[in-house]
Amino acid sequence: MTTKTLLRAIWAGVAAFALFVTSPVLAQENAMDPAKEVSEDAVEAVESAVISEEHAQTDESRDRIIQEAVSALQETRKALTALDEERTEDALASLALATGQLELIVAREPELALAPTSVAVTTHDIYGTPEAIEAAIEEAEDLLRDGMVQAARRLLDGIASETIVSVTNIPLATYPDAIKTIAPLIDDGKLEEARYGLQSVLNTLVQTDHVIPLPVVRAQAMLTQAESLTEKEDRSAEESEELAQLLSDARSQLEMADLLGYGASDNYADLYAHIEEIEMKTREGKAGTGYFSGVRESVARLWTAIRS
Repeated sequence: MTTKTLLRAIWAGVAAFALFVTSPVLAQENAMDPAKEVSEDAVEAVESAVISEEHAQTDESRDRIIQEAVSALQETRKALTALDEERTEDALASLALATGQLELIVAREPELALAPTSVAVTTHDIYGTPEAIEAAIEEAEDLLRDGMVQAARRLLDGIASETIVSVTNIPLATYPDAIKTIAPLIDDGKLEEARYGLQSVLNTLVQTDHVIPLPVVRAQAMLTQAESLTEKEDRSAEESEELAQLLSDARSQLEMADLLGYGASDNYADLYAHIEEIEMKTREGKAGTGYFSGVRESVARLWTAIRS
């Protein structure tokens, strides 16, 4: 398991939770028109689907590595506390435990560069339309042209729809060896040097931030629901209306993600074309299979672009 694989597994666990921790922001009067928002019922339905899907993705090896890394970090901090209290034997015992935990991680996953110890989730969201976002961006550009940099900064700071997953990691290339240098200092009675060295080791923890664009998550869930309706030959008028709404809302979410800069605009062109083609093929209650193969490929390419 590589570092990227492990972090993507963590993403799966927090992406669904992030949909509930939303803070609607956009400091622009009348920028968001509630009457033009995507269907609330559709959003609630797809978010429920996302939650069910993401919670099903578990990884035992991920959990084990995190537990071992957390234990190693806790023992390192215990050792520092013991040194502050001049309990040298306790400090040495904690360092031995920390070293052992890290050696287990390296033995199990020799390619892993960063061992996660904690995950923090922060979400910012916008409730509105692509048109409202575009208007806010244009206003920010006007402010910049007028030299009002701080006003533009405050406006742009609120233009986001994302979950930021901040992962604190132990750097496995340096942390274990650094800990091993502390024990000889303790044995030699150089407690002040040992304390300083141990604090320096703790300062080498690495934080990595990963961004999950919520409009893309929602659009993907909407398209998944829409696919099942396109394959239903005896689709009712209400179901056909629901299908049309899902496709429309998915396109709106993708347009929002595009405007907000989650990936390049080129990443979205194929998706827009696929959705338009599906809308044409499913008019007047028509049904069929295989309509979404291109959508799935385009979504996969979009996620690759976003995560790279």
